[in-house]
Amino acid sequence: MTFKATRLTLAAAFLGLSAFGASAQGFTPENPECIAPANPGGGWDFTCRQVGKSLQDLGLIDKTMQVVNLAGGGGGVAYAEVVNKRNDDNDLIVAASSATATRLAQGAFPGNTMDQVRWLASIGADYGVIAVAKDSPVQSLTELLDMIKDDPRSVSIAGGSAVGGWDHLKVLIAANAYGIEDVRKVKYIAFDGGGEAVTQLLAGSVQAFTGDISEAKGFVDSGDIRVIAVLAPERLDGEFASFPTAREQGVDAIGANWRGFYAPGGMSDAAYDAWVSKIADLYASDEWKAIMANNGLAPLDLQGADFQKFVADSVAQIQSISKDIGIIK
Repeated sequence: MTFKATRLTLAAAFLGLSAFGASAQGFTPENPECIAPANPGGGWDFTCRQVGKSLQDLGLIDKTMQVVNLAGGGGGVAYAEVVNKRNDDNDLIVAASSATATRLAQGAFPGNTMDQVRWLASIGADYGVIAVAKDSPVQSLTELLDMIKDDPRSVSIAGGSAVGGWDHLKVLIAANAYGIEDVRKVKYIAFDGGGEAVTQLLAGSVQAFTGDISEAKGFVDSGDIRVIAVLAPERLDGEFASFPTAREQGVDAIGANWRGFYAPGGMSDAAYDAWVSKIADLYASDEWKAIMANNGLAPLDLQGADFQKFVADSVAQIQSISKDIGIIK
């Protein structure tokens, strides 16, 4: 499968998708909890905290959502915790994304598969970015990629996913599109979440950051980093309109990171249906539409069985990409 065909397939999955429907009745979480499988400041942390607050604000849950940061293994520590220790917890949901699908696709969660949990719903898609520190001499994506071409060891790029994970893959897709023949020479350094990766960028330990719009926004607003490329088909709207795309710089690279949730595999049907419905109602709300607009999230409206199939398709597609670039055999 070619990079272009795979990207088009992924992009097509983000269009024309319908909502779950009316709220399920009969279950209310007593102690709602969301695990963010990374340290504070990254995309999973954003997903848990924003969704938890909005669910309560809209009256969809009665109590404050407890957010637990459980970093490690690119999400593997949290996945193992849910599968092995909390398999029947009806009050628990876990933030997930394309990074989760990537690790599952590559067999990076030892002994774990996507079928061991129940996939709830998506809450949007987050386009990837490549950024540098505000005082970096690098002004464009092509300038950064030329530096990598000339001397791959001279540029270190930090991301919040493990080696071979989604943040890593986004850089490799861009490098491949720019004609860097052996993308395995691109120097990527993994951290437990986008917040930690940006901290290393600001400390001067690395030359660039790869992550998602939602992760980068706060650091852009504070003036700490500059986005040199958005991995979207065209410029985003509103306050993100000033960020150039990779494509307009001659690099045909697209990377959309879906965001959503999974639940323990032993969750009851009543609890599962209720959580799916609550997230569907949240997604349909004006409040969530405003949050999506403010954080650069693109539409991705999938719940229940539709989301389960979408994740399965994503895992298969990422396996193909990973084989194309030699990450897995």
